Amino acid sequence: MCGITGFIQWKGDLTQDSELLVRMTESIAHRGPDGSGTWISNPCAFGHRRLSVIDPENGAQPMIIQQEEEVYAIVYNGELYNASELKDELIRRGHRFKTKCDTEVLLVSYIEWGPDCLNRLNGIFAFAIWDSVREQVFLARDRVGVKPLFYSYVDGTLIFGSEPKALLQHPKVEPVVGPEGLAEVFMIGPARTPGHGVYRNVSELKPGQAMIFHQGGLRTYTYWKLTSKPHEDDLEQTTSHLRELLCDTVQRQLISDVPVCSLLSGGLDSSALSAIAVQYYKRTGQSQIHTYSVDYVDNDRHFKSHSFQPGADTPWIKRMHEELETQHHWIEFDTPELIEALDESTRKRDLPGMADVDASLLLFCQEIKKKATVAISGEAADEIFGGYPWFHKEKMLNSGTFPWSVAPKMRAELLSPEIREWVRPHDYLGDRYSEAIAEVPILKGETSEQSKMRMMSYLNITRFMPTLLDRKDRMSMGAGLEVRVPYTDHRLIEYVWNIPWSIKTAGDREKGILRKALEGILPEDVLYRKKSPYPKTHNPNYLTAVKEQILSILDDPSSPIIPLINTAKIRELASSSDASSNLPWFGQLMSGPQLFAYLAQVNYWLKDYHVTIR
Repeated sequence: MCGITGFIQWKGDLTQDSELLVRMTESIAHRGPDGSGTWISNPCAFGHRRLSVIDPENGAQPMIIQQEEEVYAIVYNGELYNASELKDELIRRGHRFKTKCDTEVLLVSYIEWGPDCLNRLNGIFAFAIWDSVREQVFLARDRVGVKPLFYSYVDGTLIFGSEPKALLQHPKVEPVVGPEGLAEVFMIGPARTPGHGVYRNVSELKPGQAMIFHQGGLRTYTYWKLTSKPHEDDLEQTTSHLRELLCDTVQRQLISDVPVCSLLSGGLDSSALSAIAVQYYKRTGQSQIHTYSVDYVDNDRHFKSHSFQPGADTPWIKRMHEELETQHHWIEFDTPELIEALDESTRKRDLPGMADVDASLLLFCQEIKKKATVAISGEAADEIFGGYPWFHKEKMLNSGTFPWSVAPKMRAELLSPEIREWVRPHDYLGDRYSEAIAEVPILKGETSEQSKMRMMSYLNITRFMPTLLDRKDRMSMGAGLEVRVPYTDHRLIEYVWNIPWSIKTAGDREKGILRKALEGILPEDVLYRKKSPYPKTHNPNYLTAVKEQILSILDDPSSPIIPLINTAKIRELASSSDASSNLPWFGQLMSGPQLFAYLAQVNYWLKDYHVTIR
């Protein structure tokens, strides 16, 4: 994976802006520690940071292809998992290749098919291409938004980058946040509304969208979205096809010129990926796969079973790595490390994020990076197969809001009266929820119950899943580690989207159809283990530390967060007996301790990024 950035303007001499382009490119150096490149040719300035995974010797970017008077240039972040098939087809069509890298395959695909090349790609990507024939820049993002792409269109200049920090280097983009941005931070956060960049004049190209920019203006369009249609396969056919799809997806994503490891939590999703990878490595005569897990000091002493996390992970991790005979690496962190990493994880996101859930992942990826460059991870299975509790609890299904954020009243009360009046938080949240519901592609003939489950699936795929993909991209690339997410393969998502709920829950179990498809691949006890989320610390020292941190911020009148918040309410929450785990904030991983950590991240972000509120 890599980092991309640049700007396009039709007037002026961009060669005078080479230092600006270098600053923008270097701001995302963590995404590509193996190389850097810039290219300026009016009207384009492209910058790239490289993490070498495929053809390390020849894949430098920006990549230029010149055919007589025609010039094509690309900066690209991502991976094509069908690059070999595309390359074979392009060779049959008369093209010749100089490298083995998928960057050249993507650029030649564009030369051959133009913007329609998107329909042929299987992968995760964000890229920009200069096309001298059409005199336009073409930008696109993968179907489900695994790879990020932010942009700003100001005074006729288009500025883009893998992360907002690259855009903020440009003088036309300022760290200004208005009422919508504050509503995103306090009512939606740590999620974001699709396309919303929080900073004024900053947007994100939505998943499945492309953009064309020429002298006539800028046009954004959707090239892919979920489509509802009847599911024709019976239970056995569905099981067989799903198994075939998943195995093909994992095997494609194991292709690399550097070793690939696996993140193993002992749960269904990561265990399945690790098992398929082990089978593939044995079949192809490759060396033993390395697996990694994360835990926290004294977590076994403080863990308490609850509906979101019914059992501890450690015994199951041991069970799986012994079953698969992997080379396993146990990584453990303590409370002070998690606290210290909160600021760095905020810088990696350019926004307040998932508190210790982000911080621990960043630390985890930094440790993995010492021995590996590429990993596979189990994100997205719960969103597409319906694994979360809110798919199965009637109260959460009928909450009338995003089910991972069911305390809007408490969230609004965190704001000062003046900010609350300016932001109108309940109206904002209601509008964003209504927009999401209105997007759901209806299937005629479905019962109200079937429609309800389709709606919940849509919310999870388009609103909750991007939060976790955003987290995984920023924290992994923040450590210079490429993490691939096989469950986001668009073929898999398209197929599972239309599987009826009665089949998805085969055997009367959450993710029942996935469990059935994995029979024979996983041991029975692991296969039917209750869901367990990404591990977080249960140490009470963490709650104590983050409460002290936020109270210290409130005691400092110069803290930039103070004019925005209801300090009395936050002090009240900090002194409450519910502050440990009964205080809802976001999803299954963020409760009281994470709320206080999140507010500390907000304060750090406002200060470190010199954010102006207006």
